[in-house]
Amino acid sequence: MSGPYLELRGLKKSFGLKPILRGVDLDIQRGERVALLGANGTGKTTLLRLLAGLLKPDGGTICLEGVDVRREQQHLRRQVGFVGHQPYLYTELSVLENLVFFGHLYGVKQSEAQAMKLLEQVGLGQRARERVGVLSRGQLQRVALVRALLHSPDLLLFDEPDTGLDDAGVALLEKTLQTQAAQNGVVLFTTHQLEHAFAFSDRMVVLHQGRIVFQYASAALNMESFRRAYQKVVQ
Repeated sequence: MSGPYLELRGLKKSFGLKPILRGVDLDIQRGERVALLGANGTGKTTLLRLLAGLLKPDGGTICLEGVDVRREQQHLRRQVGFVGHQPYLYTELSVLENLVFFGHLYGVKQSEAQAMKLLEQVGLGQRARERVGVLSRGQLQRVALVRALLHSPDLLLFDEPDTGLDDAGVALLEKTLQTQAAQNGVVLFTTHQLEHAFAFSDRMVVLHQGRIVFQYASAALNMESFRRAYQKVVQ
């Protein structure tokens, strides 16, 4: 097996005098889906934002295929697609206008055609010309998903992507994660739904007080036993 696609070593981040990440070590291989779990405030969102290049670490390294992304920010942007708590879309622009704009930022060729193709896949093809401001929370999540997929990134980062989704949206999310892994990509996602963490991941990772305290293959775990142990950690 070759080296890990994503390699974190001693990753640290503080806000003011408050340490959030206290030295995170994590390796993720190509074709792997990893669920990142933990209580609110334990550093999950901070970790994803560091990986997305939206924050800078105070210490440690982030490497993608051996490349230190602190020195190669453009390398990071080309490889990462991120869906956060907020959709980060322009509400006065149409769905398609938003996606074409981001497509140009990513350097996507034929960005309008690519956006329409993906909108059809998520069931929003007929809403392409509508303003983003009139969409429901679940529809906004789908548009944000399309934006993250526009440039065919190797690494998908999802921060509680199942929030506000109906059953069809959850099924779409699961299919997206499966497709990414099948195409030898990588997924790191957070969720508070342990059922989704088990169903959508190959490995479970628990972050507690800024450090990884547990990680194990999802298929090797008993859900109820894990749930009891997890509740003790996050209390």
